[in-house]
Amino acid sequence: MTAAPADYRAFYRGRNVLVTGGLGFIGSSLAHQLADLGADVLLVDAMIPEYGGNLFNIADLTNRVRVQISDVRNESAMSVLVRDREVIFNLAGQVSHIDSMRDPFTDLEINCRAQLSMLEACRRHNPGVRVVFAGTRQVYGRPERLPVDERHLVRPLDVNGVNKAAGEYYHLLYNNVFGVRACSLRLTNVYGPRQLIKHNRQGFIGWFIRLAIEGREIEVFGDGSQVRDFVFVDDAADAFLRAAASDVCDGDVFNVGGAEPITHRDLVTLLLDVAGSGSVRYVPWPPEKQRIDIGSFYSDSSKFTNATGWRPAVPLREGLATTIAFYRANMPHYVEAA
Repeated sequence: MTAAPADYRAFYRGRNVLVTGGLGFIGSSLAHQLADLGADVLLVDAMIPEYGGNLFNIADLTNRVRVQISDVRNESAMSVLVRDREVIFNLAGQVSHIDSMRDPFTDLEINCRAQLSMLEACRRHNPGVRVVFAGTRQVYGRPERLPVDERHLVRPLDVNGVNKAAGEYYHLLYNNVFGVRACSLRLTNVYGPRQLIKHNRQGFIGWFIRLAIEGREIEVFGDGSQVRDFVFVDDAADAFLRAAASDVCDGDVFNVGGAEPITHRDLVTLLLDVAGSGSVRYVPWPPEKQRIDIGSFYSDSSKFTNATGWRPAVPLREGLATTIAFYRANMPHYVEAA
């Protein structure tokens, strides 16, 4: 199943692929690339209203992908859905750190139990499959050093980080013990078209973009000196494609981060300049958010670059411009029922 870095995209022609969370932000972006590459694409999504699944995300893929509305927590359904798939991109999850603290048991169900159910379905019904899990930099918690590489301790600061770490380790365990080939990509802040912007609980970048487009005020916590790195969604999708097309990633974890660490202050300045609208105000940290904030963070992705040849290709200004243009053309599909 090994594919050299140069031909990893050709690997997907005619390949049976399943994307969990396939109607969400990254999942639908991955679906577009897979469809263009000639894969047989099955998208599974529970369409939980607050989680970002949106049929408009694949409105231009009519007759090019198949959709199954189903929850990854449904063991019997997953046992059927995984059977003939050669690759599974496992992106279904609860990603809100705030929601995980307010409702830890739902986060546990989706980010732990559901992952275990899916992996069990693979072990029992399709042990030869390869699985790429959407991990998160949140598992590192507050970094001891920058940039953060994969040798950094895993010590999350919130319920979501704990459960995502557990979900990741389940994948590695099933790789090492049961032979279900799996790896995890620890994503930093992914942004771009099709991101949920109905509310601000799934990361601040999408919400900031909406506020800028609508000419509203962006509130930045603290003095804006915190540093983050950002990955355009097409680059993130490309990382998944590379990870699944080669044996080199099996049983391992990899950071997938941006090339341009930037302070919140400079990010907002850039965003307002690209949008040509909006304003900014600096406000004190809300205590409930400051308690789970990780401070400055940006990752070292060189391990993944060395393994697969991946590197982020879309500069931040270009990515923001593309994203803003997308939402200006399609805003009603992303803000109704806010």
